[in-house]
Amino acid sequence: MNWKRTALALPLSAAVVIPTAPGVASADSHEGESNTEMSEEMMASVSTPAGDLRAQLDHYLSEHAYLAVTTMQKGADGAEDFEESAAALEANTKDLSNTIASVYGDEAGQQFEEMWSEHIGYFVDYVNATDAGDEAAKQEALDNLKDYREEFSQFLDDATNGGVDAEAASEGLEMHVNQLIGSFDSYVAGDYEEAYSLASDAMEHMYGVSENLSVAIADQFPEKYNNTNPDTPAVDLRSDMNFLFSEHAALAVTAMQKGGAGAEDFGAAAGILNQNTQELSEEIESVYGEEAGQQFEEMWSEHIGYFVDYVEATGAEDEAAQQEALDNLDSYRMEFSKFMEEATGGELQSDALAEGLQMHVNQLIGAFDSYTMEEYDMAYEDVREAYGHMFGVGEGVSGAIVAQYPEQFESEMMPEEMPKTGMGGTAQNVSPWGIAAGSMALVMAGIALMKRRREA
Repeated sequence: MNWKRTALALPLSAAVVIPTAPGVASADSHEGESNTEMSEEMMASVSTPAGDLRAQLDHYLSEHAYLAVTTMQKGADGAEDFEESAAALEANTKDLSNTIASVYGDEAGQQFEEMWSEHIGYFVDYVNATDAGDEAAKQEALDNLKDYREEFSQFLDDATNGGVDAEAASEGLEMHVNQLIGSFDSYVAGDYEEAYSLASDAMEHMYGVSENLSVAIADQFPEKYNNTNPDTPAVDLRSDMNFLFSEHAALAVTAMQKGGAGAEDFGAAAGILNQNTQELSEEIESVYGEEAGQQFEEMWSEHIGYFVDYVEATGAEDEAAQQEALDNLDSYRMEFSKFMEEATGGELQSDALAEGLQMHVNQLIGAFDSYTMEEYDMAYEDVREAYGHMFGVGEGVSGAIVAQYPEQFESEMMPEEMPKTGMGGTAQNVSPWGIAAGSMALVMAGIALMKRRREA
């Protein structure tokens, strides 16, 4: 994961907030607002109609990558929960298709669903061929994926009236295929570090897809989105944090499952989760300084450790140790919430923060408990809720920052002409807490904020 440092000062009051409301708002929540009601403050908001569209696509597209990686691994392992993992992936497809239908109508949504499901089927074909050691069948699956991306890219080009360029979209889809196939091949070969690195890249890549697709849609239907632009500094910030927080939830679920199963790749799964923690801590350090960053890292790592304690206690059937881990998590969330309240001079209330953290704990523990009890349907419901909850976190964090300094995030409404885009086809990435798609740097004196390069 490549990082680039740019300068951006934020005072203590622009702090991390963990909201109690999971998920993201839809663009429909803004319907009825006239353009004249869209104030300058709204223009600098993370929660514009077009911004909500992008966040919704962030959610479902990145979740697709996460669940695809998980399902392919389950297939390779012959895991008992393969069918339920595949069902969660199918439910994600339905949610994504409904989003498309809300823009283009039911017929287009159905066509999208059929094509999207088809490409998932080709990944399954590749998994089955790998298990059978059938090189010809593997190549056939790859050939089908190649044909699919050409057909699907043209579908997107037609649907967006050229807003998404077919050739560029095909290149982006090729990257998507290569990341998922590469992650799976590495997993089967026992190169777990590479497998999880590529899995993280695959999730990240989809944020470039959602950015470009939302731009094309908002340009095509400006009145539906009140002429707002999904590619503003404020919305970029929201999208960037969506990635970092949702990845934490995804990796935590994976690490807990792997730890509970005593899997060989547990170390690699835990390693990428630790990397995510480091990235979060560096963000806190860039805002609050080295001491606060270190304190954050210690506390954040501590709560992950309590989840591990719970996993180990479950494996040992030690109910007392399980309860101790839960008690430690309860103490942690209160301590952490007070830390954030003090750091922000009371801007964030510890009670509200603690409530949001309890939701996070309940979702992860619930997913793991259901998994160990082989209640896989419930496990994946909790997994999806835990993943979706973090997009509320991303909205809350970015909203707090932008509300504190709206002038630093001001942007124009949707330009009259938008460039044709692909589907995240290049390798340039934007930051998880950075601003703008590859080129914009907002500079304020003082504190450096890490900037992750994201697919443009």
